[in-house]
Amino acid sequence: MQPFVYQPPFPLGPDTTVYRKLSDEGIEKGEAFGEPVIRVAPSALTLLAREAFSDVSFLYRPRHLEQLRHIVDDPDASKNDTYVAMEMLKNAVIASDMIFPMCQDTGTATVVGKKGSRVMTDSEVTDEEAISRGIFETYTEKNLRYSQMAPLTLFEEKNTGCNLPAQIDIQAVASASYEFLFVAKGGGSANKSFLFQETKAILNRKRLLPFLKEKITEIGTSACPPYHLAIVIGGTSAEATLKTVKLASAGYLDELPEKGNAFGHALRDREMENEVLQMTREVGLGAQFGGKYFCHDVRIIRLPRHGASCPVGIGVSCSADRNIKGKITEDGVFLEQLETRPERYLPEPAVAGEPGVAIDLNRPMEAILSELSGHPVGTRLSLSGEIIVARDIAHARLAEELDKGGELPDHVKNHVIYYAGPAKTPEGHASGSFGPTTAGRMDPYVPIFQKLGGSRIMLAKGNRTDKVRVSCKENGGFYLGSIGGPAARLGRDCITKVETLAYEELGMEAIFKITVKDFPAFIIIDDKGNDFYQQAIG
Repeated sequence: MQPFVYQPPFPLGPDTTVYRKLSDEGIEKGEAFGEPVIRVAPSALTLLAREAFSDVSFLYRPRHLEQLRHIVDDPDASKNDTYVAMEMLKNAVIASDMIFPMCQDTGTATVVGKKGSRVMTDSEVTDEEAISRGIFETYTEKNLRYSQMAPLTLFEEKNTGCNLPAQIDIQAVASASYEFLFVAKGGGSANKSFLFQETKAILNRKRLLPFLKEKITEIGTSACPPYHLAIVIGGTSAEATLKTVKLASAGYLDELPEKGNAFGHALRDREMENEVLQMTREVGLGAQFGGKYFCHDVRIIRLPRHGASCPVGIGVSCSADRNIKGKITEDGVFLEQLETRPERYLPEPAVAGEPGVAIDLNRPMEAILSELSGHPVGTRLSLSGEIIVARDIAHARLAEELDKGGELPDHVKNHVIYYAGPAKTPEGHASGSFGPTTAGRMDPYVPIFQKLGGSRIMLAKGNRTDKVRVSCKENGGFYLGSIGGPAARLGRDCITKVETLAYEELGMEAIFKITVKDFPAFIIIDDKGNDFYQQAIG
């Protein structure tokens, strides 16, 4: 009979994270059953969660900024790769002032906790409640966006107005500390998490590499690359696979061993990571607008599996790489030290990008369309003038009005339509962080609206389905791609006025009119049916 052996599923190496101390209040040392214990007050959990989601909304890990600077310094990077990387570095500098969050989609708050067996917490206030209070305080007191929708019925919902509920998962471990990973995950990158139910047939290089190339390319650019790409092969359940994807994309599993054993722990395959990273360099999408920097790095994790299944999970952490670790020990409350001086990563002298083609939007729509028609896809633009902002719910409302026999309002016909939803506006500024949202979610509306004279020029991020390309060709329309990621820079430097036009009750989903200056964009789909992304990947 085989003897019992317990194998920790994720045997990580030593934690090399640099922490800063927040406080030593709310921590008591004691003894229980002859063992030393610590008692953690709810206030300590609230403090840690509040500061974690504040820091991670405005600051980056140094490693992420180093990777952006590497793109700028790489002579083999495309001009567009370099341009996007520079915009993201500038965005990081603006966000570090702790006024404009790095991304307008300030994300779903996710907390992964490991509670030591010798850690005691309050018997009246649950850990989840204390952590949620800290999250509530950050999202309501800072210039962040509320994105969580509460279901009222199967089809009706309402914004919670505070970005709760959070996703909080706490597990028990044998230790005398309480360790955390805090993640703020925006909808764009969360929507690019995929599960594929494969079989053992995928477990060879000849089949696996073509499979991964196909699936990775399908991720597209709508989640704001360059990405931190995570691939998980195996898993005792589909849920275990996707949870591991999220942890891997956050860098939480970086210290896994590179070899497995007969008891089934996770491992990391660094050789295959390098091979897949090179593959991503060659797909042509680059850092959103062509080039080689589709990904910063790749993590490939192998898990044990049931013999009858082989789940494969793929996901990304986007340019808003919002992951931060924290811990509570007998010595106090600690939080990972993020970079507070991102200007150190800007090159000296600053890299000057080529100016985009200036487009005056304060003209009749036909004049703007005629000018755009003279430029090929991939052309960089600099937009100035008035733009209409409308995203998911606003498009659904407009479609409902059409179903009732109504018409598209003139502002949808006479202006560029920007798919976006702003974060809160800081005092003394015209706009909050205000970057583009994923264009693909509005694809079903495009043929309908364009036939009625609306949505002739759309502005957002990421690739579109073929129906948009066909509709633009048939109706003389354009899709312009904005840079996904530098929402703070767009809100502070490029948007000079914001006013609400319709559906004010929808908050960030309302229809706005904004005035922009030197707003960066690229022609992605033109009125001749050309698609920049199709050309990039051949």
